[in-house]
Order: sequence, then structure tokens, then C-alpha cells
Amino acid sequence: MSNPTLPATQYALQLVGPGQLKLNPAKPVVPPGPHQVLARIECVSLCFSDLKLLKQFDQHPRKGAVARGISPQVLSEIPSYVPGTQPTVPGHEVTLRIVAVGPNVKHHKVGERCIAQTDYRDLPTAGSASAFGYNFEGALQEYVLMDERVIIDPAGERFLIPVSDQPAAAAVALVEPWACVEDSYVNVERQALKAGGRLLVVADDPARVSLDSLPCEPAGKPAEVLRQTPGQVGALADQSFDDILYFGASKAVLEVLNDKLAARGIINIVLGGKRIGAPVNVGVGRIHYGMTRWIGTTGSNPAEPYNTIPRTCELRNGDSFVVVGAGGPMGQMHVIRALCSGVPNLTVIGTDMDDARLASLQKKAEPFAKANGVALQMVNTVKTPLPGKYSYFALMAPVPALVSNSIRDSQPGCLINLFAGIPAPTKHELDLDTYIANRCFMLGTSGSTIDDMKIVLKKVTADRLNTNCSVDAVSGMAGATAGITAVENRTLAGKIVVYPMLHDMGLIPLVDLHQHYPTVAAKLVNGQWTKAAEDELLRVAAKA
Repeated sequence: MSNPTLPATQYALQLVGPGQLKLNPAKPVVPPGPHQVLARIECVSLCFSDLKLLKQFDQHPRKGAVARGISPQVLSEIPSYVPGTQPTVPGHEVTLRIVAVGPNVKHHKVGERCIAQTDYRDLPTAGSASAFGYNFEGALQEYVLMDERVIIDPAGERFLIPVSDQPAAAAVALVEPWACVEDSYVNVERQALKAGGRLLVVADDPARVSLDSLPCEPAGKPAEVLRQTPGQVGALADQSFDDILYFGASKAVLEVLNDKLAARGIINIVLGGKRIGAPVNVGVGRIHYGMTRWIGTTGSNPAEPYNTIPRTCELRNGDSFVVVGAGGPMGQMHVIRALCSGVPNLTVIGTDMDDARLASLQKKAEPFAKANGVALQMVNTVKTPLPGKYSYFALMAPVPALVSNSIRDSQPGCLINLFAGIPAPTKHELDLDTYIANRCFMLGTSGSTIDDMKIVLKKVTADRLNTNCSVDAVSGMAGATAGITAVENRTLAGKIVVYPMLHDMGLIPLVDLHQHYPTVAAKLVNGQWTKAAEDELLRVAAKA
């Protein structure tokens, strides 16, 4: 083990209960155990997901205990594993440098500069997956302790991805949120019955339903098929079926079946010429956190709806792409990614309810639109409601009514990306008749993968993506709570980057930087954050 001189305590922002943030100037710095890695935080960017954790705390699906994938004994050896009501440290968009490792650490070494893939999908909780900054302590502190048995995936890939010293810490920390955006487009969707899964067939006469025409995964057919009448399904266990095939149009039955769908499950509704005739209460929160999917047909062929499931949900030739809530940090990323996607005949429409946020986005996005020949529009929907029908929606606000509106305004084949995580238990009434008739497809992804991170990192290091364009404000630990409040109140259009080693620095929007640190402001380029500005900030603010 490397044994550098470590401070005994550190500054940390701890979440100790719902809505309860505490700036702790004396949180202990725990040296690494035999399998552990200690890293110093260079910077961390604030995320709207931090706010969701703040509000929900132990009710957040990622704050739950690890359900499987690692032994309880190993978890008991990790001081930074803090499920349930234990205080945690939020923050997951991070650049860090390893400063100490335990004697049994094999894949990490002192001195490495890394970004973190923070989504531990192989360590599920009851409602989602484990994550850095949730049930494992995150980056709003000066040092963070991680365990190598957690941060290596089953295939041997590292969750700590090495990066060079060349990019700004902010630029590479922002790879993580950009990777979450990337994941929502490149995630591979299941287009067939799950191999080895549980299939529920619900019909008035389920014994007569033939499954011969239904697509199955290459690995095989479902391991179990249960046939039930509509009156029998209420007694079935919730979240217990990977696929549900329903022949009928009953609102009441659909609302029961909603609860029977397992994580990553698909429900296929075969209307057979009937109409439901009323909105159906659908678990919209689980589309994002549970990655559940809804498909259907107005006809009688149960195989037909699987053809509406795209392999990935990438933008398509000729899409009219609406980003709802485009003026916020993540909305800006969706807009800029679309403008740089190379997809032909694309129209990009950014909507928001705030003129200042839209103006900030217009300033950033217009050069990309002109360079790539993409039609770009900005719409304040308070003043000008969207007038038409559209082929793709990306929803940046966790507002269930936006899902309803997207179905109402959908073109045939419309994709609806529930990017903002609506709380997992939330249900909302949706017009499934229109949804099915228009062959819509709702999708949602939570977090990102190591591959997503590498895709975005490659774009950054090749100068094909300037993630620094997302930065709107910088802060030390003294301003971190104010930063989260700014995220909640949407008072800043872009990202807030916190430098934990700057204990006493408050929150400073880049437009006000000249009032506080004029030599730092002088190193901005077209008002945007740069490596030179970051270096100057660390030099002058550390002396203040």
C-alpha cells in the first residue's frame, strides 16, 4: 500500500435526511483497507439527480441496499457503503486522482487520474441499481474511498476510467452526464420475448392463444408461460413477469397488469379492433428506473407490435426532434448532440418556459446548427404552444403530464424519451389508444455504461466535443449547497462545477467571474470555461 501523508479530516457535503444537507468541515478521511482505493476529488459537477436524491433520500431507488451481486461480508468491509437512512455524500460527475491503495488492489495505482462510471448495474437494489453518490458515497468531498470489488465489473472492466492530464478537470468530469445522454440513444432495446423469462398470457380464452408467431431472443424461448383469464391476474405477484401479452381493451385489467411487469419487462396490448376508451394509469416512473416498455396493436396479430421496437433509439432521418426543457443543463446536451449527430434532414426544436435559458442555449447551439446545416428553433411554450405533431420527444423534466402531451402531439412511429427520471412509484393516466394507434414507443434509461463513457471521452480527447460549453458556474465547498438550490430553482442554464479543495469559495456564475477573479475571467473564451481558466482559478482561489 502507498502511504502518503493524508489529512485526518476533510470538507464534505453530507445528505443526512430528506432535504437535509450538511456541510461537514471535519469528516474523517478513512485510509484504504486491503481491497480499497482512496482518491482525491479534483472537481464534481452537480446534477438534477442529486436534487432527486435530496428530496427522496432513503426512498430513492438507488439509495436502497444492494440486493445481490456481492456478498454481505464484503459490503460490511466498505465504510463508504451507506444504504437506506445512513448519511451519504452526493455527487457523481467527477474527476479524481488516486492517492492511496490497499495491499490487495490489483487494477488501480497511485497517481492515476480518472473519471468514474458511477452506475453499478450488476449490483441491483430493490428498485433500480446501486450507484456512486447514492448508496455508495460520492464526490462532494475532498477524498472518496472506493472498493475494488465494487468498481470492477464482472467482465473485468474498470469503473474508474483513466484520463490524461491534458483536459480540464471540468471537461472530463462532464463526460459522465454526456454519457447518460449518449446511453439514452444507443441503449440496445429488447425486440422479442425474453429467453428464459416468464411470460404471462392474458385473454378471455388463454388456452387458445398461439405463441408460434411471436419473436424470441436467439438464446431461446421463455422458460415459463402462464395463461390466465383477466379475472385471475389480480392474485399474481407484482413485478414478476418479463413479458405480458394481453388480448383485450379493459382499462381496469391494464392497470392491474401494469403492476405485474418486472424490471426491463415488455407489455404487449392486442386490442383486436377494440378501443380502451379511457386513459390508463401507467407506471411512468418505472419506464426510466425500471426500463419497462409498452407496445401494442389495434389489430389482432400479437407479433406485429415487436416491429415497433427500435434496436436503439437513435435519431432518424427526417425526425422532428423536440427537447422539452431544453434550456437546462441536460437539455442543452441533448440539443447539441442532435445538432452534431450527422443525421440528415433533422429539425431540432428546443422548448423551455424561460427566455433567458433559451437565449443561453441559442448562443451555444446556433454555431453547431449552422456548421451542420440543421434547422434549429427555440420556443417558449408559455408564450407559444407547440403547433404541430412531432416524431421524437426528449423530456428533461420529471413531469408526468409531459408524457401525456407527447402522446397527444405524436406522429406515427414517435419515440418518447423519458430522460428525466420521474420518481419510480409514479403512475399517470395516458391515452393508450392514441399511443397504440400511432405506434409510439416510450423509452427510459438510467445512468450510463462504461462503453458510453468511452465513446464520449474519445470525442472530448479528439476535440470533437467541447464539454466545457456546458459549464455555467463554478464553486468551492462553501457554495455547493447554493449550487444545488440553483439546480432546483433552475436559475442557471448550464452545469455547476464544484472544486472541493477550495473550501471557502462560494457559487460564482461565469458571467460574474470578472467581479471576483478577473484574471480567471480573462481566460474564458467566448464566455466559456477553459483549461486555462481552471488552472488560474485553482492558483488564485487557493490563496484567497
